[in-house]
Amino acid sequence: MAFDRPTKKYPMPEQDPKVRAKNFDEVALGYSLELAMKEAERCLDCKKPACKQGCPVEVDIPDFIRFIKAGDIDSAINKIKEKNALPAICGRVCPQESQCEGQCVLGKKGEPVAIGRLERFAADYELAKGTQNVTVAPPTGKRVAVIGSGPAGLTCAADLAKLGHKVTIFEALHVPGGVLMYGIPEFRLPKRIVQQEIDNLKKLGVEIKTNTVIGKSLTVDELLDEEGYDAVFVGTGAGLPNFMGIPGENLNGVYSANEFLTRTNLMKAYLFPEYDTPIKVGEKVAVLGAGNVAMDAARTALRLGAKEVYIVYRRSRNEMPARLEEIHHAEEEGVKFMLLTNPTRIIGDENGWVKAMECLKYELGEPDESGRRSPVPIPGSEFIIEVDTVVVAIGQSPNPLVPRTTKGLEVGRKGNIIADENGKTTREGVWAGGDIVTGAATVIKAMGAGKKAARAIHEYLMSK
Repeated sequence: MAFDRPTKKYPMPEQDPKVRAKNFDEVALGYSLELAMKEAERCLDCKKPACKQGCPVEVDIPDFIRFIKAGDIDSAINKIKEKNALPAICGRVCPQESQCEGQCVLGKKGEPVAIGRLERFAADYELAKGTQNVTVAPPTGKRVAVIGSGPAGLTCAADLAKLGHKVTIFEALHVPGGVLMYGIPEFRLPKRIVQQEIDNLKKLGVEIKTNTVIGKSLTVDELLDEEGYDAVFVGTGAGLPNFMGIPGENLNGVYSANEFLTRTNLMKAYLFPEYDTPIKVGEKVAVLGAGNVAMDAARTALRLGAKEVYIVYRRSRNEMPARLEEIHHAEEEGVKFMLLTNPTRIIGDENGWVKAMECLKYELGEPDESGRRSPVPIPGSEFIIEVDTVVVAIGQSPNPLVPRTTKGLEVGRKGNIIADENGKTTREGVWAGGDIVTGAATVIKAMGAGKKAARAIHEYLMSK
């Protein structure tokens, strides 16, 4: 008898919006075994599964779903981890809707299989059990330095360690994890999950050196020429915040999203004075931008005690780059959206603190090169809103330190390292991947770049 599949995903249990807007606990609570098995039953088990093509790290999606369907969760997580070193993270923060789930055949007549939720379920099951079965190849005698412990660096390091290479990660901050630790809030990605994934990496034999700024304490050239490393992978990310260049951006109370989220996530400002880092958030907060980082900043501001939080964005709702799930969660929690609006100046009081912001209304014109309709200002539509805090979340540029201090490393116009499809740079023995190459993108795309680079580095090392 044919199984009558539900057209919609089984809903993810979540904290109530009124409760969660006042705490930093995780919003999505995860599937139970019963829900996971029911959701796995929706999979059509296609002969030509398009979902696999949509996964940047090449997870065998139909196979792991088949195991969940049968209740064999150990085999499911082992299948995922053949390709993905960070499944508990990917299950939470990947934009599955535009990748694996975007290719799911079931999505043509209803909602696709909740691949991300199932991946998270399998990964959380393993983390709760505390088991990890990983085989590591015999030592090759080759040493690889990985610069940066964000998603690209962690993935590259894990894959190379499994192949038998001795890997050392160099991290500038005092804890590893990169953007996973400093950028993504606790309520979306609990830091204990990131820490457990990093602990698993150490079990593979990866050494992690924190508080080490490559480009200052050591250079890439020194790693290769003096420290005895056979190859280097650069995954330093896009940590240089972009600003709008409008009057008033230097006032007190104006943050880059990078600083705002780092203070909160990494330095635990929300637990002040238990932790040393304070953060001043007024009653009215404006967040400029409408990507995932902007949603993170807006939702964080609410949890830090702001009474009103606005997302200010110069295009319409249809053009907002954030995930629909993030926009939906922000709205549920009470974030207000000021669309087709752009700030022209930030206004300060006599003590140099933000007190208001002047904005201009826009309308949508013709599409630009990216296909998004270009916003056109409406003359004479200026207005002023009272705000105490402004968070600028309009993107980041690649971190310039490593490219500036490495000989023979070619960079693009925006400071990104030039690399081929496998991450090979113009400097012999050096690969790069993630946001330092592409500019700010997604966690899973950075992981995909780390995976490709690891494969290429392995071939290079074994041919030497």
